[in-house]
Amino acid sequence: MTVAHAAGSPLEQFKITRLVEMEVGGLDVSFTNSAVWMVVVIVAISVSLLFAMRKGSMVPGRGQSVAELSYEFVANMVRDNVGSAGRAYFPFIFSLFMFILFANILGLIPYAFTVTSHIIVTFAMAITVFLGVTVIGLIKHRMRFFTLFLPKGIPMVIAPFLVIIELFSYLARPITLSLRLFANMMAGHTLLKVFGGFVVALGFLGIGPFVFIIALYGLELMVAFLQAYVFAILTCLYLNDALHLHH
Repeated sequence: MTVAHAAGSPLEQFKITRLVEMEVGGLDVSFTNSAVWMVVVIVAISVSLLFAMRKGSMVPGRGQSVAELSYEFVANMVRDNVGSAGRAYFPFIFSLFMFILFANILGLIPYAFTVTSHIIVTFAMAITVFLGVTVIGLIKHRMRFFTLFLPKGIPMVIAPFLVIIELFSYLARPITLSLRLFANMMAGHTLLKVFGGFVVALGFLGIGPFVFIIALYGLELMVAFLQAYVFAILTCLYLNDALHLHH
């Protein structure tokens, strides 16, 4: 029996379960608990924003204020890091930020499933960003896009080495982007599960670990927001490179 399947294992919460088995062309496309929670995340975002903005009051209430602050927060992020040229890509970055944020926060609900704790999900988002900004850069600059790998003013003697380093750094972007989010979510949820087990096992003596869990839960809420922010702002920076070829 593997650790992941052991009773009470902190890794058991990450297990993907097939709910509706389907196969297309020999490929397993079953509807899983991960897919269910992705749908839940999208519905939660849509309902939250629509409900918050249903009145569109000149003097916003709490819900409308949060929705408008979210919009302004991402809009300012795009404007500060990409400039006016990034306005066309705001809907994508806003959707990306909200999806990751809601997925992270909903995953903190007991017995919920955290889709961002799986590398396949985070890598899918990261590779979409990577391919998207690369295509945008190639369309906008054509062959000049490759000057991104050769910073200006570099002596030609060391230029080949720098090109290789810059190229590897560029190709590593989807890996580092996906690993950062995946690792933080998985590590945080594993810690919560471990200390939760201590509370149950210790009974009355578990007051100490319970207090620690509350503090850890607050920290995880902060990490949930921070990881969504980091993913979105790095997307802006990559987009800025593609649009302006800044070094």
